[in-house]
This record gives sequence, C-alpha cells and structure tokens, in this order.
Amino acid sequence: MVASAENPEDPREFEQEPAGLYLDYGYGSHVGLRRELNEDSSVITDTLFAVADGMGGHEAGEVASALAVQTLADGWNRAEGRISRDQIQTFLAEADQRIREATDSKAGTTVSGALLEDHEGGLSWVVFNIGDSRTYLFEQGQLHQLTRDHSQVQDMFDSGLITAEELHSHPQRNVITRALGAGDMWDADFTTSAVRAGQRLMICSDGLSGELTDPEIARILGAGRNAQDTVDWLIHQSLRAGGRDNVTVVVVDVAQQGDQQPETQQQNGLPDVTQHTDTQHQDAHHEAAGQDTAEHPKV
Repeated sequence: MVASAENPEDPREFEQEPAGLYLDYGYGSHVGLRRELNEDSSVITDTLFAVADGMGGHEAGEVASALAVQTLADGWNRAEGRISRDQIQTFLAEADQRIREATDSKAGTTVSGALLEDHEGGLSWVVFNIGDSRTYLFEQGQLHQLTRDHSQVQDMFDSGLITAEELHSHPQRNVITRALGAGDMWDADFTTSAVRAGQRLMICSDGLSGELTDPEIARILGAGRNAQDTVDWLIHQSLRAGGRDNVTVVVVDVAQQGDQQPETQQQNGLPDVTQHTDTQHQDAHHEAAGQDTAEHPKV
C-alpha cells in the first residue's frame, strides 16, 4: 500500500513483532510566499519516508532533489522493500553521482528521512540526514530532533558562538556544509530509534523548521489531529509565520491495532515519489555558490 495525492493517509499493518502495529501518514508541500519554484521532493513507501530540498537555482535544485528521492524509490523497488541502513548509504552514493552527472556538479540537495527496519529485536526507525532538512520524533508529549543540521549556524551554536534564538535569524542560517551532488562532504549521518505505538515521526524541509520553533511544532503535533490534518496545519502555520521558503512535511503515526483507523482505500505497494512542481506545489530555489567547497548557501 502507498499513499497517493488523492488518498495520502493509508494504514500500514505489520505481521511481525511487535504485533498489531500499523502506520498512518500524511504529507504535503507548498512553494511558500516568496519563491517562484518549488525544488522540494519527497518519497513515501510502506517502510521508507524522505524529504529532499534542492539548491542550485534555475530548476537545477529541482533536478537534484528529484534525483535523490527517485534513486531511493528505485532502490526500494529493486529490493522489494527489504532494505537496510547499508543499502540506504549505497542509494545515497548513487544519487550523489547521478546529480553530479545531470547538473555538472552545479546543484545539490539535502535529504532526510527514516526507514522502518525489521530485525530480531523488533522494529526500529533508521534515521538518515544530509544537510538541514530534519527528522523529529514526537512521543509522550515530547519533541525530539533525531537529526543534526549540517549548517554553519549549527556549527556556530555547537561552539557556543550563537544562541538557540539566533539560529532562526542569523544571516548565515541558509548556508549548509553537507549536500548530495555538490562539494566534498555528502555522507549521511545515521541514528536509530525503537518503534512504539503512539509515536509520531515528522520529516520536513527547513521551510518549516526555519519558520516555526520547536515548541510551536510540538503544540501542533500534540493537538490530536490525524496525520494529514497535522501536515496541513503545519504548512499553514509556516506560511503565516512568513513563508520565506518552500515547505514540505511528512508525518507518520505509529498506532496499535484496535485503535480507531481512518477509512482509507487500499493502494499498491509502489513508492509515491512527489516532485512538487505543479502550480499548487511549486518549489523554491536554493542557489549554490562556491561549488568546489563543502558550503552551499541557500537563498
């Protein structure tokens, strides 16, 4: 089963332990209020969810983000959904090469996402990240950022040079230090987290995290709305906060069998790869400068 634009929230059932879990999800994207193009892309499958935020301008960023998620989707298809952390890294290396060849190393993209991995100890989220798109986990009323931004302002914050409040307003906030398809640094960071009923996973581009604070995001995630309504609310609030960039959000809920399930239509098992290029979901551009370096300003 997989989401579609008409039916973006389908229950996922798992026969393996822990028994009785299923996933619901929602997703969406918006060009924002100041951009002409939307260079975000996303991929949604039964077990793999990711968001990519392109940079390069003149539609090059759109190509980069689309190649990133398409490569992940292709790899998931070839393996019939049975993929691991090592395969994710292999897919990302393939995506990096495809982007460089397609854009002559003049464009790049962030990517962040999560793989639902089954192993002897149960189910785990394998979370990966390159750049400043983020993956969060909301559980028991608490919001946890599972990824670390690869950005100049994150490095400055970690060094004590700026405060948490300055992360949103610093003039270098759009400069990333790691990207697929550009620069010398593109390896993903990985982390794992156990899967439990009641969790809410959220993946987003910086069009959301750059406009809303973590407490604002947590308030919306904890408001009790279903996954798709929550996505729509988050995007709406990011636009109200300024909408300076495109915003893409994926929310995945882990629920227990027997809980109330939404009425949904069964879909096939193919991944839904979304390149947000239509008039309603156009992507913003991230212009990359200094392509021979590892730092890429996004404007």
